[in-house]
Amino acid sequence: MEIISNIALISINETLIVQVVGFLVFMFVINRIMFRPLRSVMSDREIHIERVKQAIDQAREEVVSITNQIQKQEAATREEAMALQGDLEANGSQQAKEIFESVKKEIAARGQKAQREIADRIAQERRALEKEAQPLALDIIAKILDRRQQP
Repeated sequence: MEIISNIALISINETLIVQVVGFLVFMFVINRIMFRPLRSVMSDREIHIERVKQAIDQAREEVVSITNQIQKQEAATREEAMALQGDLEANGSQQAKEIFESVKKEIAARGQKAQREIADRIAQERRALEKEAQPLALDIIAKILDRRQQP
């Protein structure tokens, strides 16, 4: 039995050079086939993500701007509506006063007309009553006195 003492784990010979050349060819091929396209896809994806982030930021700014515009328009519309409401209330109040006054005058005129008609009717009835009351009074006097009076 022979004891071989080989302390080195790697021995440098011609196979090492072939292995190094093979590894370098493998790295070149894998770089061309896999790593370059992968890096370009990753770069494109990062660019796309940046564009999307910018679009999102712009959209947010637009939303804020539009919201502010809407709030300003809403405030202006509310003020205009309040002014219109005040005008309408004032006009309605004025018209109500005018209608109330005209109705009041009409009621007063109708009341006066009714008073005149009542007074005329009372006067007519009094004359008619006087015409009927005189002969009746003469008849009553005649019956009471048992004689006839000459008018």
